[in-house]
Amino acid sequence: MPRPLRGRGRSRRAWALLVVAGLLGPVWVTAMKLSEGFTDIPRAAATFVALFFSMYLLGKALEMSIPMGTAYAVRVGIGAIGALVVGVPLFNEPSDMLRPFFVLPIVVGIAGVQVAGK
Repeated sequence: MPRPLRGRGRSRRAWALLVVAGLLGPVWVTAMKLSEGFTDIPRAAATFVALFFSMYLLGKALEMSIPMGTAYAVRVGIGAIGALVVGVPLFNEPSDMLRPFFVLPIVVGIAGVQVAGK
C-alpha cells in the first residue's frame, strides 16, 4: 500500500493539481464560447465537465496545503493566460504587442506567489 505523501511530496502534488486546475480554465471557457449560449449540448456538457474538474482539483489543492488566496490567484492567472493564448489562433482575437507585455506581470506574480509561500 502506498504511503501518504508528506512534506515536499505533498506540496509538489498540491501544486501539480493546482496547475492542472488552471489549465482546465481555458478548456471550459473555450467550450463555453463554442457552445453558442449553451445551445450546442455536447460543448455545453464539455464546459460543465471541465469546470467541475477545475473546481475539484482546486479543492484538493486547498485541502492538501496551499493557502486559499494563493491557490485561487494562481488558478485564475493560469486560466487567464491560457485563455489569451487560445483565443488568438482559435477565435482570431487581437494579438498586438501590448497583450504579452500586460500578461507578463501575471506570470511574474504567479511565480512570486509560489516562491513566497515556501
